[in-house]
Amino acid sequence: MGTLWLWLFSFFFILGLLCTIGFQLICLVDLESDYINPYDSASRINSSVLPEFIAQGLLCLFFLLTGNWVMFLSSLPYLCYNVRLYVKQQHLVDVTEIYNQLRWEKKLRFLKLAYLLFLFFISLFWMIWSIADE
Repeated sequence: MGTLWLWLFSFFFILGLLCTIGFQLICLVDLESDYINPYDSASRINSSVLPEFIAQGLLCLFFLLTGNWVMFLSSLPYLCYNVRLYVKQQHLVDVTEIYNQLRWEKKLRFLKLAYLLFLFFISLFWMIWSIADE
């Protein structure tokens, strides 16, 4: 029963991270379609970046503390990338440069989305496996 709760927790945590990345992508697409101005788009994206980093760090720590080495090692590169962005202070979107960086920012968010989808499906598989095992 304990493993089921572990995988349920990670499932919903990764789902929350997917929603955060989806929100950032929607803001960028709205900016590209000229539905929103650059200041509002940058402020919305910047307000969701730090919670995304904290959530990813907590998820990685959770996998480490529970002894899920495979999931910990598979989520570690994403955490290292986020820490590197934060240390170099490149984690925020600049309002004045957002149009120049729009294509790169969208590509970056799509790569994050693909990586989180990979983790999501692994977590879903292990959750279903633990339900069938009990």
